[in-house]
Amino acid sequence: MIRHPFPPLYDEKSRILILGSFPSVKSREQMFFYGHPQNRFWKVLAAVFSSPVPHTTMEKRTFLLENGIALWDVIGSCDIEGSADSTIRNVSPNDLSVILDCAPIENIYVNGRTAEKYYMRYTFPVTGKAATCLPSTSPANAACSLEKLIEAWMVIR
Repeated sequence: MIRHPFPPLYDEKSRILILGSFPSVKSREQMFFYGHPQNRFWKVLAAVFSSPVPHTTMEKRTFLLENGIALWDVIGSCDIEGSADSTIRNVSPNDLSVILDCAPIENIYVNGRTAEKYYMRYTFPVTGKAATCLPSTSPANAACSLEKLIEAWMVIR
């Protein structure tokens, strides 16, 4: 069983909540979201907000908070082999109330179908808050070009 190793990122001005499934090995090593260099998350968000791509953890934190974005994952702990979502088992969800009780979240987005599946199974029944599924920024979603990702993710603005 692997526990989510780092806390959510949000503040009292966060109006957008983006949820992944569970951090990759690289993200767990870096102790921050979307740490795999092939994940297109940071390139997509930078394009959506017409900003330079953030590189350091501090730049990423600042970028998110300046744009009213809260970030976390649906899963709080699970069994997983490497970073493969397809191997996720024995899920315990994160408690989103820590964010939802403090931030004026207007919209919730999930990054990919795995996050959507676990959100619908564990989180939606508790919060009753709908989430919009956006195409995964993971390198495993190779069928979706960077341009298509950016176009789809424009809805978060």
